[in-house]
Amino acid sequence: MRWRTRVPGRRQGLVAAIAAVAAALGTATAVAGVSSAATSPAAALGGNWYGAAPYVMPFDNDPPDLGPVMSATGQKTFQLAFILAPNGGGCRPTWDGTHDVSSDTQAASVVNGIRAAGGDVTVSAGGYNGTKLGQACSDPSSTAAAYQQVITKYGLKAIDLDLEEPEYENSAAIHNEIGAAKILQQSNPGLYVSITTAGTTGGEGTGWFGKQLLAEAKSQGFTPANYAIMPFDGGFNGSSAQISALEGFHNTLMSTFGWDSATAYAHEGVSMMNGRSDSGEMFTQSDFQSVLDYVTSHKLSRYTFWSVNRDRQCSPPDNGGRTSGTCSSVAQSAWDFTRYTAKFGASPTVPIPTPTPPAPGSCSAPAWSASAVYTGGNLVTYASHTWQARWWTQGETPGKADVWADQGPCG
Repeated sequence: MRWRTRVPGRRQGLVAAIAAVAAALGTATAVAGVSSAATSPAAALGGNWYGAAPYVMPFDNDPPDLGPVMSATGQKTFQLAFILAPNGGGCRPTWDGTHDVSSDTQAASVVNGIRAAGGDVTVSAGGYNGTKLGQACSDPSSTAAAYQQVITKYGLKAIDLDLEEPEYENSAAIHNEIGAAKILQQSNPGLYVSITTAGTTGGEGTGWFGKQLLAEAKSQGFTPANYAIMPFDGGFNGSSAQISALEGFHNTLMSTFGWDSATAYAHEGVSMMNGRSDSGEMFTQSDFQSVLDYVTSHKLSRYTFWSVNRDRQCSPPDNGGRTSGTCSSVAQSAWDFTRYTAKFGASPTVPIPTPTPPAPGSCSAPAWSASAVYTGGNLVTYASHTWQARWWTQGETPGKADVWADQGPCG
C-alpha cells in the first residue's frame, strides 16, 4: 500500500511551515519544554471524534494551516503521521525517522494549537515507508515503552497503529506491535487504540497478512477500539467496491473473534484516500458521501482519510493526471473531504471519559450482567472488583476481556 505520497523538496522551509500552522491556530508563543503539549488541556470530545481524525503530515507534503481548516469545516481532531524508528537504527520514537520525539517542539506546537482551538489530536505510527518500532524493538514491552514516550509527551487520548506492508509480513514485528498495543491499553485506561491495515477487493476485506494480524490479536487477547481497513490502491472502483470490502471485513471480524454483527460493526472502520490514489483509482466527494452513509447507518466507529495535506485542488487543475501528496487531482473546493470526517465526528456518540476509580472499599457500581450493553466509561462490579468499560461491549466477562479495565478491589 503506497500510503505516503511524498513531494520532493517539501522539507525546505520546514520550520516556517510548522510556525505558520501554530500561528494560524493562535499559538505564536514558542514551545519551551518537551512536556508542554502534555500539559495543554484537550477538549472533552466524544469518541466519534477520535475515529474521525483525518491524517496530516506536519513535517512534509506542504502542511496546511490547521486553524483555517478547523474554522472552515468544523473538524476538531487530526491524526498526525507518522511515528517511526530512527532511520539510523534504534528503539526510540521519531517523526518520519528523522525528528526525535524527545526533543521535539515543532509538532508539540501544532498539538497545542489544535487544542487551543477546541480540538485534539491522535498520533499514527507506521505507514508504508520507513522502519517501524515493531521491527526495531526487541519485544512487546520495549515497543510499548517507545510508544509510551509519545503518549506521555503529547498527553494523548488516542493512538493509531498503521500496520501494513512490509511490516505486517514480519510475524515478529506484528507480535511486538500487537503486544505493545495491549500493554498501552492496559497502562493508559480509556486510551482509544485503533489498528489500521490494508484492504482488498476480495470477499474478506483484507488479505492473508491482514487476517494473520487479526489472528495475532486474538491469540494475545487484545481488542482495540477499532480495526480499520484502507480500501484503495488495490483495484477499487469507487465507493461500491469500498463498501463491499467493508462488508467482507465485517464478516471476517465476526468469524475471527466470534462477535455478533453489531459488535463487529462497532469495532470496524474505514480509512480512505481522497482524489487520485497511488494506483490511479479516483475517489470523489460522492464516493466519500456514499461510504459515510454506509458507516453511519451500520454504526461503524471510525471514518477517516489520507490526507488533509491533499485536500485541495491542484494548481493548475490536472484532471486526475497525477497523484500528489499536496493536492487531490479532482475538482474541489479546499477541505471538501475534511467536511465529511467533520460530519462523522459531530454525530451523536458516547464521550471517552477520564477514568475516575471509586473510593477503596466501595462496591457501589452495579453488578455486571452478561445481557446488558455497556459503553465507554460505564462502571460495574464483578468478582469483588470494580471494572470500567473502555468501549461498547456486551457479554464480555470482566477479567477475561480487554474491554474491561480493572479499577481495583472493592467490598
